[in-house]
Amino acid sequence: MATTDAARPAGSPTTNPTTKEHILAVARQRFAESGFAGTSLNEIADEVGIRRPSLLHHFPSKEDLRRAVLHDALAGWAGLVDGVIDEPRTGWPQVERVLRAAFRYFEEQPDVVRLVRWEALEGGPVLREELAIMLKPMFERGAEFLEREMDAGRLRRYDARQLLLTGYGAVLSYLSDGQLMNGLLDADPMSAEALTARREHVISVLRAAVAVTS
Repeated sequence: MATTDAARPAGSPTTNPTTKEHILAVARQRFAESGFAGTSLNEIADEVGIRRPSLLHHFPSKEDLRRAVLHDALAGWAGLVDGVIDEPRTGWPQVERVLRAAFRYFEEQPDVVRLVRWEALEGGPVLREELAIMLKPMFERGAEFLEREMDAGRLRRYDARQLLLTGYGAVLSYLSDGQLMNGLLDADPMSAEALTARREHVISVLRAAVAVTS
C-alpha cells in the first residue's frame, strides 16, 4: 500500500503511485467493468488494500470518486486533442490528424470507452456535467474549425456538429461493441490487425465524404 499523497503533475509517470492514485486506478477499472451501480466502495478499498474509512478520507462519497474518475478520463482525452490542435493545419489533413489521435487514444484506453458507455446506460448525470464543462468548448472549437474550412472551400459542406457526432460515433461504437462482432468477423475484433483495418476504413470513408480534391 502506498504511504504518501504528495502532489504529482497530471499524466506524469508513477512507479510508486500514491494511495489516492491507486484508489482512482482501481475505481476506474471497476467502474469500467461493472458500472458505477455495480461497484461498491468496499470492493475498491479491498483491492487497494485499505479500509473503507481510509478511502473515504480521500473521497468523501462514492459520487465524489465517480466524478474524479471521469474527470481524469476526460482530461486525458482533452489534453491529447489540444496537443493535436496546437499544430495548426487546414482542411482534411487536420481532420485526419484528430481522427487518428482519437482512435489511438481510445484504442489504448478501452476503459474510457466502457466508462462512457456505462454512464450513458446508467443515466450519466456526472458525465453530462463533465462533458458540458470540459468537452463542450472543445466540441464548439471543432465545429468552428469545420465551418471555417467549409467556408474556405477546403472541406465539403455538411452540418459541422452532425459531422463531429458522426466521427465520434464511428470511433467509439466499434470499440465499445467490438466484442459482439466476433461472430460477424470470424476474427478477434480487438486484435491489432482488426483495429487497424477499422481505423483505416473509417478514415477512408470520411476522407471520401469531406476532403476536397483538386
